[in-house]
Amino acid sequence: MDKQTFLTALHQQGIELSEKQQQQFQTYFHILVEWNDKMNLTAITDQEGVYLKHFYDSLTAAFYHDFSKPLRICDVGAGAGFPSLPLKIAFPHLQVTIVDSLKKRITFLNHLAHELELNDVAFYHDRAENFGKNAKFREGYDLVMARAVARMSVLSELCLPLAIKGGHFMAMKGPNLVDEMKEAQAAIQTVGGEVQKIHTLELPEEGSERNIAIVEKRRKTPKKYPRKAGTPNKAPIQ
Repeated sequence: MDKQTFLTALHQQGIELSEKQQQQFQTYFHILVEWNDKMNLTAITDQEGVYLKHFYDSLTAAFYHDFSKPLRICDVGAGAGFPSLPLKIAFPHLQVTIVDSLKKRITFLNHLAHELELNDVAFYHDRAENFGKNAKFREGYDLVMARAVARMSVLSELCLPLAIKGGHFMAMKGPNLVDEMKEAQAAIQTVGGEVQKIHTLELPEEGSERNIAIVEKRRKTPKKYPRKAGTPNKAPIQ
């Protein structure tokens, strides 16, 4: 996806990028590729691939959720900043928190945010299980996001404890989400969620399937969740 196609595709969804925002995406690309030589951030390093599979793919979240108003967002396991930092560039009023378990990725994100001149962003080096137990962050976000991090049964236990009651959890996934959702029903309900909607789309040009599950936080999460680090992955809630 070249830059003009990127802009046109966003325009068709009602998202307009200023010259500054366009430059921020270009700078993001260059820093991503530069740092990728030093650490493994992404397997996708060509410009058209990054614009399609990272930038555009991240922004598809805004096709199905309203990002026009101020939101406190927590991105769990964001890696190189996807999806929350492309959303932050497109919607500068967002307050973004990223938690990631790898220290070097946090170092990258701090450098990136400084170079992009992003305000209201915070990066934490922590396991999601520990972060979700911290009273400073627990049930403190309007929207919790995760992109292709783990199975839905695991993600629900990691992410929903961080959402406020009435807030949402958004999981951005590839194909096979239907099977994952069947397995995840017990976990979602146990930690206070109800599935609101699953949106299916195809990425332009290559046609690969993407699914976006939106879960509403209906009830407070019981104190025992999330369980200790590693447990959700080893023994998902049944």
